[in-house]
Amino acid sequence: MTDDATGAAGAWQQWHEQRTASVSEPYGPLALTGTHWLDDYPEGKLPAIPGQWRADGDQVVLTAAPEGGLTRDGQPLTGEVRLTGDAQVGLGERRLVAIVREGLWAVRDFDPQSGPRRAFRGIEVTAHDPRWTVEGRFTPYETSRTVRVENADGKERGLGLGGELAFTLEGQDLTLQVAVQADGSLWAVFADATSGDGTFRFRFLRPAAPDAEGRTGVDFNRAVLPPCAFADHFVCPFPPPGNTLPVKIEAGERNLVARHSV
Repeated sequence: MTDDATGAAGAWQQWHEQRTASVSEPYGPLALTGTHWLDDYPEGKLPAIPGQWRADGDQVVLTAAPEGGLTRDGQPLTGEVRLTGDAQVGLGERRLVAIVREGLWAVRDFDPQSGPRRAFRGIEVTAHDPRWTVEGRFTPYETSRTVRVENADGKERGLGLGGELAFTLEGQDLTLQVAVQADGSLWAVFADATSGDGTFRFRFLRPAAPDAEGRTGVDFNRAVLPPCAFADHFVCPFPPPGNTLPVKIEAGERNLVARHSV
C-alpha cells in the first residue's frame, strides 16, 4: 500500500470511529423515540409529554404547569413560553426539540434510555477501498429546483436541489442530483444496486464544496446511513428521480448493528 493509500485509510478509520461515537451520543439519532406533529393533536396534548403545545405562525407556544417537570436551561418552566425551530425543553433525562418542516411544527422526543440506543453495537461498514474515491464535477442549475419525493414516514415533501454532480465509477459515467449546503458542500440522497440487498434502502453522501471549476471528490467510502436507519421517527427523504445508480457500491456504511443481530 502506498503512503497516500495508507494515509487515506487511516483518515477513513478515524472518520468511522468519530461517526460511530456521534450517532451513539446520549441525544444522537438512536435516542429519538417520537416525532409528534402538532396538527395531529389539536387539543395540544402530546403522548407522554406534559404541557400544552400549539403552533402559532413561526413559533410553538408551550404552556407548562409547575407539576409537569418541564425545564429550560435547567430551570423549571411555568406559564407560557414561545419556542423557535430547534429550541429544546428538558423533561428529566429526556430532551424535547421543536422542529418545522414546510410550515408544519412537530416536537421530537429524545431519550438516552431508548431501546435502540441501548441495543446499539456499531455500524456495519466496508473497509476503505481507494477504487471508490473518484473525482467529480459539479454543475449548478441556473435556478435551484424543488422536487417532491416520498419521505420515510410515507408523506411527500419538497427536496431542494442545486445542481448535478458527474463522475465515472466502475467504468460508467454517472450523475447525482445534489443539494448545496450553507457552507458550499454538497449533499446527495442516493440508492444503488445493493440498496435493500446488503445495504440500507438508501444512503447519504456529502462531497466537499467544489472548487472554482466545479471539481470535488466523490468518496463512497464515506457514504452514510440516513437518520431513519437509526430510529423510525425521522422523516428522511428518499432518493429523487435519477439518483438510483445502476452499480453495486459496496462501500461505506451498510447497516446498523444491534444486539439482537449479533
